[in-house]
Amino acid sequence: MSTITAVDTADVRFPTSLSLDGSDAMNPDPDYSAAYVVLRTDAADGLEGHAFVFTIGRGNDVQVAAIDVLRPHLLGRDVESLLADMGGISRELQGDSQLRWLGPEKGVMHMAIGAVVNALWDLKAKRAGLPLWQLLASMSPEEIADLVDYRYLSDALTRDDALAILRAAQPGRAERTEQLLATGYPAYTTSPGWLGYSDEKLVRLCREAVADGFPQIKLKVGSDLADDVRRVALARETVGPGFPIAIDANQRWDVADAIAWIRELAPFDLAWVEEPTSPDDVLGHAEIARAIVPVPVATGEHMQNRVMFKQFLQAGALQVMQIDATRVGGVNENIAHLLLAAKFGVRVCPHAGGVGLCEAVQHLSMFDFVAVSGTREGRMIEFVDHLHEHFVTPTVIDHGAYMAPVTPGAGMEMLDSSVEEHRHYGDAR
Repeated sequence: MSTITAVDTADVRFPTSLSLDGSDAMNPDPDYSAAYVVLRTDAADGLEGHAFVFTIGRGNDVQVAAIDVLRPHLLGRDVESLLADMGGISRELQGDSQLRWLGPEKGVMHMAIGAVVNALWDLKAKRAGLPLWQLLASMSPEEIADLVDYRYLSDALTRDDALAILRAAQPGRAERTEQLLATGYPAYTTSPGWLGYSDEKLVRLCREAVADGFPQIKLKVGSDLADDVRRVALARETVGPGFPIAIDANQRWDVADAIAWIRELAPFDLAWVEEPTSPDDVLGHAEIARAIVPVPVATGEHMQNRVMFKQFLQAGALQVMQIDATRVGGVNENIAHLLLAAKFGVRVCPHAGGVGLCEAVQHLSMFDFVAVSGTREGRMIEFVDHLHEHFVTPTVIDHGAYMAPVTPGAGMEMLDSSVEEHRHYGDAR
């Protein structure tokens, strides 16, 4: 038996605004940041659980404080009992009657709970000696189904629905695992498309993306229509006809503006348009989706919980689901999203445009391929070539694909030296 002896947090920030890495129409000067948490135990194995919430600078201290609020829920708890009932601890944290007033199940507190849940999964995977994707994919359909909270979902997804999806994917699990280990999971890159980059840099990075084997690129849009037309035209000229180019407005437009803007860019043969309007506007996304056919709508990185995903799917408001590893209540809730996508027949192409998000979300897509959807067809994980050197197990990309991680854990552990070097102490320090 072992207990949790410490819940350590750190405000970690990287000055990406200096080079405009990550810049877009809504976030012109992001400093990629992590509200970082480490769960320590008194176990003889010395293993720890690591996770974080991604932010882009100011307010990261608020996110750290939210994780700190959860410390009393964890200190002194029996580790084996927690890890044996991951669905239970997730529901316990979400069900705190006083913390729920801060949500419920959305915003800073919800993401803090997600960080703690993810840290527990990291510890569980390390104890099992498996990467998270493989640990999840080795569980029975019943065990996986029991991780999900079906409250507010039962009109779209029940436990029986989940079991049917998971049981249908059981045949071939071993073969798909071997395929992942051999060939990885398809990626697309956003690295050429940051809005602050010059035209010359955009063209150079587009060429490099094609040469590196990426099957798709994504460009940020939304500040100025004439600039967007010029930049998308440059990208299309560089990569040639037929090569997929997605665009991302990062919530910049109202509904009517989105429709008009996308129609101007549609002649460049768009793979999808991402976050065309407010991430909370289900009906607005649905109206846009109907108006811009055949261009698909992609969204999800700012979607705050499984209820929003459910409603978007019910309304036909998205054609590409973009889950995020740290926006919601952790691995458990993202499993609900993957099951919803499978139920509605929608492909999943996760968001990974932030520090550590590539390392984290790859596990969810690989689990989905092995144990939920059973397919990689039309599915890709976003890749950005920033800050991977700060992680114990950095993402490996080969010929435009994520190579399946084999190191035990959830992939979210940062190097101690990176945490200390980039720890933020506030203006007073």
